[in-house]
Amino acid sequence: MALKVRKNKSPSPPNNCPLTECMAVIGGAWTPNILWALKGGARRFSELRLDIPHVSAKMLTTRLRELEDRFIIFREVKPTSPPSVEYSLTGFGKELMPAIEAIANVGHKIKLKRESLESRQEELAS
Repeated sequence: MALKVRKNKSPSPPNNCPLTECMAVIGGAWTPNILWALKGGARRFSELRLDIPHVSAKMLTTRLRELEDRFIIFREVKPTSPPSVEYSLTGFGKELMPAIEAIANVGHKIKLKRESLESRQEELAS
């Protein structure tokens, strides 16, 4: 006997759903890492490469351009010789930080839970 499909009790998302819009911004590979690195203040490209060691230069460039296009980060060319570029969070970028921090906190708890379970399993196997 097939199970009856239950009605979804969640409200329908509005047209041009803001959740979808926000997730499109923070859902990209390396994006949360970039935002995390910028939460402490402006960083140059080379500093971001050091902050996020596994990201390629091409991917970092792509993500920085996307975040700039979406008004999440600000790119400022400094009048130095040679010119340098700094990236910083815009007002929208700063507004995203509590969400990024909350996700990081839950991720930390999940990691601790997994490690605890793995430790117990190793003890039982011994």
